[in-house]
Amino acid sequence: MLDKSKRDAEEALDQAAEWIGAFDAALTDGSERALATLFAADSHWRNLLGMSWTFATFSGRETVVRELKQRSAQAAAHGFRIATEMLLPRRAIMAGREVVEAVFAFETANGPALGALRLVASRSGRPVAWTLSTLLDFDRICTTRESRAAASTTRDFAAPDGLEQRQAASAYHDRDPDVLIVGGGHAGISAAVELKRIGLGALIVDREERIGDNWRQRYRGLKLHNKTPVNHLRYLPFPVTFPDYIPKDQVANWLQSYVDIMELDFWTRTSFEGASYDDMSQRWTATLTRDGVSRTLRPKHIVIATSVSGTPNIPVIEDIENFAGCVLHSSQFVAGKEWAGRSVVVFGTGTSAHDICQELHAAGARVTMVQRSPTMIVNVEPAQLYDRTYLGDGPPIEVRDIINSGVPLPVMKMAHKLVTDEVKTLDAPLLARLARAGFRLEFGEDGTGWPLKFRSRGGGYYFNVGCSELIADGKIRLIQAADIDAFVADGLRLKDGSMLSAELFVLATGYKGLDHLLARLFGAEVARRVGRVWGFDEASQELRNMWTRTGQPGLWFTGGAFSQARIYSRLIALQIAAIEAGTLPKLLN
Repeated sequence: MLDKSKRDAEEALDQAAEWIGAFDAALTDGSERALATLFAADSHWRNLLGMSWTFATFSGRETVVRELKQRSAQAAAHGFRIATEMLLPRRAIMAGREVVEAVFAFETANGPALGALRLVASRSGRPVAWTLSTLLDFDRICTTRESRAAASTTRDFAAPDGLEQRQAASAYHDRDPDVLIVGGGHAGISAAVELKRIGLGALIVDREERIGDNWRQRYRGLKLHNKTPVNHLRYLPFPVTFPDYIPKDQVANWLQSYVDIMELDFWTRTSFEGASYDDMSQRWTATLTRDGVSRTLRPKHIVIATSVSGTPNIPVIEDIENFAGCVLHSSQFVAGKEWAGRSVVVFGTGTSAHDICQELHAAGARVTMVQRSPTMIVNVEPAQLYDRTYLGDGPPIEVRDIINSGVPLPVMKMAHKLVTDEVKTLDAPLLARLARAGFRLEFGEDGTGWPLKFRSRGGGYYFNVGCSELIADGKIRLIQAADIDAFVADGLRLKDGSMLSAELFVLATGYKGLDHLLARLFGAEVARRVGRVWGFDEASQELRNMWTRTGQPGLWFTGGAFSQARIYSRLIALQIAAIEAGTLPKLLN
């Protein structure tokens, strides 16, 4: 068995090395014909700034070959080699297909770069590329810059000490930050740490009282719903003593400690009121209110990091004003204890709705859930199957990020559809019980599961940690929104004539996307230039306006899961650094 494994590893290395050598030669020669022989007909190339400053996915051999030839020439890409020091090429299964998986390195005019490669067998017997990804090597770029900066060993004992210098620098009394980051959650913090490392001044502003309060102030039972190895921040991974699913207060405290240790500039109790852009100076005039005092800053760039799930979506519900009780959005719900023995109706069937229902039930409340639309339910452990890249033994997280980000959208859909089928089989007993209880189920577009639901709409699923059993057992009552006839002073009148009394309505109706802020904070013209944010763009096959230049110069967006913030924050830093160095136009053509 060991001999076979060794032969497989040697064969995988030989195939990857032979392919990358032929690829390097074809690009050097500028031969489309030679390139075409190296790719499968259904191949894909995901370019994350690796060759040219484009953030896009290209699909189909003809398109991939044409774009590679053009963009590699523009970037002067050369010196391709298999990066065995990062990952020995290996056999793997991707979206049901046997592949040889490898990481490679190369050089470009914009800096050193990396990529991920997946080879499949062809009819000729010669392996061809099914997926290829390329991205600038942020760490090598920063290491090179850091090595050029000579550190002084001279100390001035009359000068302010380290803490005093930090406090003075973060006050921005006599200067403006290069980048103003609006929103101090994990996405904003991740962007700030990469901007700082590449040599740019970044200031985070957040309206909360303390760093981490956007997690700390949520409902008591909230935890991360994917495992700790998926969620590490850069440079300071979570301790091995942390649980598999980290509670909200532990997340909040870690973010607060991270900002302190990484010495990031962060203003709490600060509201971003809006900004206008001056084309002549290429700076923003940003208005802030800090501790009740107005402050104006003139950064070159603004990064909106208020999260994909940052602003409550409170829908207009006809006649809800007839209800005489308390109405809260899920973001305002703190604890279930005060509702013990009382009747509560929760509108929604996503993660927050289920968690709040379960907490209220545990506190002794009489709970009814109102389902407005079909929802995906998956037990929390099977839900982790979508994140297999990060779980179990394997390479460091930096390499796993390269492999994970190297999966193009069409292949991701194929892979997730297979995982969803596997999950449905594992969860079949629970799903059958929920269906009998009247819960309407669905499993994402074309059965692709929860991750793409998150990337397209930011929700519509629940990782079951016990609430589904309560619904199936009838311990939490379930009704459909269509069953409601009217809102009345003491609750709901249903269409069958019965009454459902309640003292509290919780609207677990989700959050608004990043783009809803545009017109209010920047004006209608900026909103028009930028367009939609989040959700997939059909042309680029990437999330709209995320981590890349937008139609408004100097305006950027970040958000998403911990892993997305960790991977893609580097792209924002690289692009802004290139703009400030004069090698990348600020205006998106």
